[in-house]
Amino acid sequence: MAGLAASFGSGAMTNSISEFSKAKCIFVIGSNTTETHPIISLQIKKAVKYNGAKLIVADPRRIDLIDFADVWMRHKSGTDVALFNGMMHVILKEGLADEEFIKERTEKFDELKAVVDKYTPEYASEITGVPAEDIIEAARIYASAENSSIAYAMGITQHTCGVDNVRSSANLAMVTGNMGKEGTGVNPLRGQNNVQGACDMGALNAVYTGYQKVTLPAVKEKFEKAWGVEGLSDKPGYTVTSSFAAVEEGKVKGMFIMGENPMVSDPNTGHIEHCLKALDFLVVQDIFLTPTAQLADVVLPAATFAEKEGTFTNTERRVLKVRQAINPIGNSKPDWKILCEIATCCGYPMDYANAEEIFEEIASVTPSYGGISYDRIEETGGLAWPCPTKDHPGTKFLHKGKFARGLGEFKGIEWKAPAENPDDAYPLILSTGRSLFHYHTGSMTRRAKALDEYLPKNRVEINPAKAAELGIANGEQVKISTRRGEVVTEAYVTERVPEHTIFLLFHFEEAAANRLTNNALDPVCGIPEYKACAAKIEKIS
Repeated sequence: MAGLAASFGSGAMTNSISEFSKAKCIFVIGSNTTETHPIISLQIKKAVKYNGAKLIVADPRRIDLIDFADVWMRHKSGTDVALFNGMMHVILKEGLADEEFIKERTEKFDELKAVVDKYTPEYASEITGVPAEDIIEAARIYASAENSSIAYAMGITQHTCGVDNVRSSANLAMVTGNMGKEGTGVNPLRGQNNVQGACDMGALNAVYTGYQKVTLPAVKEKFEKAWGVEGLSDKPGYTVTSSFAAVEEGKVKGMFIMGENPMVSDPNTGHIEHCLKALDFLVVQDIFLTPTAQLADVVLPAATFAEKEGTFTNTERRVLKVRQAINPIGNSKPDWKILCEIATCCGYPMDYANAEEIFEEIASVTPSYGGISYDRIEETGGLAWPCPTKDHPGTKFLHKGKFARGLGEFKGIEWKAPAENPDDAYPLILSTGRSLFHYHTGSMTRRAKALDEYLPKNRVEINPAKAAELGIANGEQVKISTRRGEVVTEAYVTERVPEHTIFLLFHFEEAAANRLTNNALDPVCGIPEYKACAAKIEKIS
């Protein structure tokens, strides 16, 4: 959540993965951790089994982690803010807040109090569907533990109120003093292996590396000097989602898509397809001929991770080295070599001896990476930023003593409903997500025979009561429809989903969940609402 960069480390985990095993309470919300982050889920299970940690899980689906939970809050999709506010109401009412932390390290607490005052457990229960007594128990466990950690993923970010959800998690952590010390914090679990690194390197619309804003004259001057150029723009560019709207407005005529497959991963993909076909020129750089690459005017074959040197920055801010195992196959090349050749053809000579030389430049212009080098990564096994100097050990957890912005800022946040809610025409909530056996758009994992044998096709989860009402049997073909499109797939009748919710995986292009999802956006960060839209399901006779 780049919109929170100033206060909470640009959406990075405030604490490290190993600290989950030391926490006395872990609150997991919007994360199917056992399937999407299995290594982190092992740390959580270890904390429960061997360290006596209490586990709170908030999720509309009955995910596997619930088997280890002390409290499971099965809230309605899109009601996270009301759930957070209900917990904070209990904490304040029962005197469980960390008053010293609030006084010394935060501001605008009165704004928070004024909002959460009305979110009694009973009122929060009306919105969320969670019994009031479960909200009370979860609040007491979280606030009373010696150290409590929050872990979340895209289950709370992929909403039109995604930024509000993340800010609410920060409110809860601060009101209980669970920031800036071991085993605490607000810990977003990143969706892919180098999402954190891509953001760190300026793959966002308004920053250079290390979240240095393009709008600041000193930053502009710094990068002009480093790159030997003049006239760098001081205006933020388009976000991924806004760039497609710009195509329709005639403001974007061409795209260069690198390692991304929006024809499967982006919401309302019928609209995405329309926009990509409307471009004057489309280049796709990828390792396979994905559905997106099939629409391209030019496809540039990139090397896989095993065919190149470089670094990734993982979800805990740790910079790790990637070592080349084999030579690039066929005409493929490492991404950086392709980009250098294109830049040179465009009139800006760009040439590096190797990936290490690029990393040295990164460290020279990025304060949080300033003390990291290939040699130090080899010596340490990886360093977590901020690591500003050559003798700095890296940072295990953020905000020790003070926040990056000085005082932590509370926000009084009201709950807002999803952009699209069930009605007579579309009476169900559709949510989407991932499986343990496949990764993102499936362009790699569905080519792995062993993985594909476990889950070769999509299926829609439907509650037994709803299936009986509609005359749908397990394994039957069904049609799922929303206002944006329809897909046909197999019904999977299961108690994992509540009665008025259906759940669909998004890995499968032939039954693409994102043909159905809503491209309504969070107004701050521009993330789409993948996790809640109105839908209907019909038996195919």
